[in-house]
Amino acid sequence: MSQHADILLKEAKICLSNISSLNHHLNALISVRPSESVLTRVSEVALRCTESRSGLAGKLFAFKDNFCTVDQPTTCASKMLQGYVSPFEATVMTRLYKIAHAIDIGRANMDEFAMGTDNIFTVYGPALNPLYSTPRSAGGSSGGSACAVAAGMCHFALGTDTGGSVRLPAAYCGVVGFKPSYGLVSRHGVVAFAQSLDTVGVIARDVQTVREVFSVISAYDPLDPTSVSIELRRQLQATTARRRQASKGKYKIGIPLEFIVDSCSPDITNAWAEVLKKLHAQGHELYAVSMPSIKSALPTYYILGPSEAASNLSRYDGVRYGYRANVDRVANGVLYGMTRSEGFGSEVRRRILLGNYNLSSGAFNNHYIQAQKVRRKLQLNFDRVFSVDHPLEKPIDRDDQPTVDFLVAPCSTSTAPLLSDVLSQKSPLDSYVNDVLTVPASLAGIPAISIPWHTDDGKVVGIQIMGQYGDDDRVLDVSETIMSL
Repeated sequence: MSQHADILLKEAKICLSNISSLNHHLNALISVRPSESVLTRVSEVALRCTESRSGLAGKLFAFKDNFCTVDQPTTCASKMLQGYVSPFEATVMTRLYKIAHAIDIGRANMDEFAMGTDNIFTVYGPALNPLYSTPRSAGGSSGGSACAVAAGMCHFALGTDTGGSVRLPAAYCGVVGFKPSYGLVSRHGVVAFAQSLDTVGVIARDVQTVREVFSVISAYDPLDPTSVSIELRRQLQATTARRRQASKGKYKIGIPLEFIVDSCSPDITNAWAEVLKKLHAQGHELYAVSMPSIKSALPTYYILGPSEAASNLSRYDGVRYGYRANVDRVANGVLYGMTRSEGFGSEVRRRILLGNYNLSSGAFNNHYIQAQKVRRKLQLNFDRVFSVDHPLEKPIDRDDQPTVDFLVAPCSTSTAPLLSDVLSQKSPLDSYVNDVLTVPASLAGIPAISIPWHTDDGKVVGIQIMGQYGDDDRVLDVSETIMSL
């Protein structure tokens, strides 16, 4: 057996050992492949694939429980889908299996149907943050994915990011979490929450691994109607090459003033200031920029997201698939109502009710339509700040304020909260505000990443980098630059 194969087997055994010793406590993975089958698969891949063919060959990954596979139940951490096995496989899973020759070790815990910020709304119980001895939030909704990576259970993990569900867990768990531009990665086979926002994301311990995974899963997919065309992808690649050559490794960094919020803890603001100071010392230019519509981003998100969720989740009726209530009387919608009341958890029911209200005739114009207008204004705010035009939009006139290559800001308002504090919250609004720094990039559809920044007192803070739509590769470039400071 080659040295490369020996290394892969050694790494796989370490991951499996960490799963065996830690998962019963951390609850990161809700299903785990048998160790023997994983090691056999690693050996087969190592013999068949050379190191140069795929940097991910033989590497282990976890995936959020809303990615469909044909050999395991896809439950979305919900009673509603217990035992449901999909007849088809998510495109990103197929690409990781057949092109990258990566090996999955199991499904990761999550908030039910990806609705939550602390991974507590799940039938499997909360995922715990591996960085702390006292139980703390792993973040949500992709908390299990971030936890598995941070605990060394896998080399990388897949998650979904609708309003920050990859970036926030990554920030809490001290790993890298990347949300690509909307439409670059196929959503086919990913259970929908809010289809105009849902984005497949990648979590890993370093940017290079994220880059390798992204290069595999970012491809045109005819099965996804929102997938970016091959022609536009080629255009983006050419534009990226030109920008890299022009920048020569020096960037204009924007400091978004609207991200300075009162709820940010001193740990967060101090880390942000330290990053900016070191970037300036390295010769990068810093500019304060303003995007007024960001102040309305959070309520906009909590109108549009639940509205789309209410529509998407209407398919779970207890008739075609999934959970069905055990009732004799089926007239007047009793079966439908009982099935959904019993099958969905409290947070999902809350968002369905909120979404249906926003879509009702009395609120549609005042809520949903107005939120769409605010979303459009927010997208234009971002376009005016970035120095390059949006590839899908007409060139716009920019204001007098300076334009920048990237925005650097915090990813969360605090480090990971105590689980006891999260569970004792009296209002759902207490957790909704956790998304205040992540939803702007989601509403705009632009690439955003959270990278870990280690403070002098031993804490880990998530620093967020955002770029213009399609500038994903350069967002990864500047992320590596910051992590090397």
